[in-house]
Amino acid sequence: MAISNKPEVWLRGPLSNIPALLQPVAHALLQAREELNELMNDFPEALLWNKVAGMASPGFHLQHMVGVLNRLFTYANEEGLTDYQLEYLSKEGTPSESIGLVDLVQRFNLQIDSALQQLTEIDEKILTNPREVGRAKLPSTVLGLYVHSAEHTMRHLGQLLVTVKVLKAQNAS
Repeated sequence: MAISNKPEVWLRGPLSNIPALLQPVAHALLQAREELNELMNDFPEALLWNKVAGMASPGFHLQHMVGVLNRLFTYANEEGLTDYQLEYLSKEGTPSESIGLVDLVQRFNLQIDSALQQLTEIDEKILTNPREVGRAKLPSTVLGLYVHSAEHTMRHLGQLLVTVKVLKAQNAS
C-alpha cells in the first residue's frame, strides 16, 4: 500500500516507548523515512549526483540528512563529534562511485532507527537541559536539538522531493 493511502504518521496514534513530549519528533522522523523510501524507490542511480539549477544533488541531501541527524543526536547526548563524524561531514555532497543510492537510503533508514532508539531512552526531565552545538558551542537544549533534527530532516526531504521530481522529468524528456 502506498503511503499516500495511509494517514500521516502523526495521525496513526502514539508510538510506544516514546515519551509524550517527543512524539512529534518521532512522528516527523518516521514520516520522513516513509516518504523518502517511496520517493527514491525508482530513482535512476545515474542521476544521484546531478544538480538542478546549481542546487544540491539528491546524493547530497541523502548524505546530509544522515549526518545532521547523527550530529544533533550526539550533541543531545552531551558528546562531542568523533573523527569519523567530522570526516563524514567533510565529505557530504562529494560524489562517490562507491556510494550508491541503495546504500544512502539504507544509511538514512538506519539513522532514523538509531534516533528513535535514543528517543526511547531519554528521561523527559532532561529535555530542557542546556546543550552546546558545534565548535562554537552555540546554546541549545536537548529538546531543541531533537526538534531541530526533525525540522531539518523534513526541510531537506522537501528539497529532495523537488529535486528528484525535476531530475526525473528532465530525464524522461
